[in-house]
Amino acid sequence: MEGKASVRPQRTEDYCYEALRRAILEGRLLPNQRLVEVELARAFGVGRAAVRTALVRLEQEGIVQREPNRGARVRLVTEQEAVEILEARAALECLTVRYAARRATPEDLRQLREVLRRMEVCRDRGDPLGYSEMNHELHRILLRIAGHATAARLIDVLQVQNVRYRYRTVLIPGRLAQSLEEHRAIVEAVAQGDPDAAEAAMRHHLQQVIEAMRQAAQMDRSRRVWNLD
Repeated sequence: MEGKASVRPQRTEDYCYEALRRAILEGRLLPNQRLVEVELARAFGVGRAAVRTALVRLEQEGIVQREPNRGARVRLVTEQEAVEILEARAALECLTVRYAARRATPEDLRQLREVLRRMEVCRDRGDPLGYSEMNHELHRILLRIAGHATAARLIDVLQVQNVRYRYRTVLIPGRLAQSLEEHRAIVEAVAQGDPDAAEAAMRHHLQQVIEAMRQAAQMDRSRRVWNLD
C-alpha cells in the first residue's frame, strides 16, 4: 500500500486493532453492526489481513462476535449481562480505589478536582455526553493513581463491552446531579486517604449506575411498546 511501505506489519495490526476498538468504544460502530473487512480496511487505510487480526483480538475480548459464513458484528450485550459486567467492574474498582486512597499525591487530587469542576459545568449546561466523557476521565485518573495494572486492564475490557449502556444512564432525569455527588464522595475519601470510605463510596456509585442502567433499559422497552423510536 503506497505511503505505508515503511510501517511494519505488527505496528499496522496494532494500529488497526486500536482504531477499531476506539470506534466501538466511542459508539461510532453500534451493537449488532456488521464489520465488513473490505470496508474497514478502506476506512483505516490498512490491508484486510490487519483487519482480520484485529477482529480476532476483539473477539477474544468479547467485544466482537464472529459467526461462520456470516462475518463479524459488534457484539450485543444483553441487559442481564451488562449488570453482571458492572458487578464485576465494581469489585475491581473497589479494589483499585483503595490503592488510590493510599497513593494519591497533591497533584493527583488537583487533577481529580479539576475533572469534578468540569463535570459540574457539564451538569449545569445540561450536557450529558460531555459529562459522560468527564466521568470516564475521572475513573481513568483513579486507575492511574492506583497503579494496579492487572485490574486496569480487566476494567478496560469490561468498559468496552458495556459501551452500549455507557451514555444511556446519564440521560435519566436527575442522574447527572446524583452522579456528581457520588463522584465527589469518592474523591473526598481519596483525598482523606481513607481506603474504607473510598471503597464504600465507589460501591455505592456503581450500584446506582446499575439501577440507572436498569431504568434506562425499562425506558427503552416502553418506547418500543408505544412505538416511540
